[in-house]
Amino acid sequence: MQSNDIIIHTDGACKGNPGPGGWGTVIEQNGNQQKLSGSEPQTTNNRMEMTAVIKGLEAVDPLVKVLISSDSTYVINTMTKGWKRKANHDLWDQLDRLVKNRDISWLWVRGHNGDRGNELADALATKEAGTAK
Repeated sequence: MQSNDIIIHTDGACKGNPGPGGWGTVIEQNGNQQKLSGSEPQTTNNRMEMTAVIKGLEAVDPLVKVLISSDSTYVINTMTKGWKRKANHDLWDQLDRLVKNRDISWLWVRGHNGDRGNELADALATKEAGTAK
């Protein structure tokens, strides 16, 4: 990666599905780290996974090359393998607008397997899901 490239680690969590949910995003650039997170009182795990990616992309310069790292096969395979979009059309529309004309790579990582960025994003998402009201 070049020094101005960005890695966005994302994760979503839900207490029940649907139920209270949280998302976590860790943005890494030039050795610096920015953490973002949020929650919704009634949502699904997939919506939280997507929201984490959306919030991460919204927070970075659209001209910089980005690597999205996620343990969500739902997000990664829909964006890279053309999985059918049967639900969450509002978020897919938002994500499509954010990725248009950007240099983005997608990387699936196994969750809960020691990937530092994913573990941190998971901790943020899980904490938010536990406090969602």
